[in-house]
Parts: sequence; C-alpha cells; structure tokens
Amino acid sequence: MFTQSYQNILVGIDGSDQAMEAFKKALAVAKRNQGTVYVANVIDHQMYTFMSYSPLNQNIMDQLAGDAKDLINDCKDFGKEFGYDKVEGIIAYGSAKEAMAKTLPEKYDIDLVMVGQSGLNAVERFMTGSVASYVIKEALCDVLIVHPSAK
Repeated sequence: MFTQSYQNILVGIDGSDQAMEAFKKALAVAKRNQGTVYVANVIDHQMYTFMSYSPLNQNIMDQLAGDAKDLINDCKDFGKEFGYDKVEGIIAYGSAKEAMAKTLPEKYDIDLVMVGQSGLNAVERFMTGSVASYVIKEALCDVLIVHPSAK
C-alpha cells in the first residue's frame, strides 16, 4: 500500500482568514509527518501597480516587508502554541501565482502546497485571477485547497 508522507509543506499567507485556516491545517499535516511548514508571503509589486496604486517606492516596499515579517512571526508563534515549531518563513517578490506554483516549490523541495480557497476580494480575483486555480493547474507537486469552514 502506498502512503504519502509530506515533509515540506508550503502555505501562502496574506493575512486573510482563508490563509490562516490553510496554515493551521498545514501545521497539523506537518506534525503528523514530522515535516516543515514553509509560510510564504509574496509581495507582488505588479499587482499594486495594476490596481492603480503608484509604483511602489522604497517606503511602501519596507512597509509590505514589515507586514510580511509580522504575519510570519504570528504563524511561528501559533506553531509554538500548537506544540510544533518547525515553521520557516519566506518573503518572496514577484507573481504570487508563479511563486506558489513553481519558484518556491522548486527552491525549497516542496512536496505539498496548501492554499486557502481565496484570500482576495471579488474585484482582486477578477483582475488577477485566483492564485489557487493557477496553483492547481501549474504546481510542481501535490496541492490541497482548504475550503473555509462553516462558522
């Protein structure tokens, strides 16, 4: 019988409830498999320009990087509370779709990508397309989509 043991799990975090739910489930999978969760925040400067913000200056980039560090530290703190601290943080720059589907899985030897169903609002989803949809089609490894739980 074939059993899959995921050792390197990638989760995209953007501050949304969906992303946090995906992270919590990834933590449980990693704990069962003695694996590592890689939490990634991708700063997509093209999306900000596309969404009619001015081109990103250094102050805005510093703020986004600071926010990303805070999200990563929140995840690491939650992991410790959960009793599992094999959580690594990644701040990446560029296309969130490409980073989650290809670049980061290749760089970190990822064998499972877990993503929240959608961390974007309806307008952002229309403009950029769903990261989850792209990752499902293009990922270099297995993908698990975490659907929002009923509240």
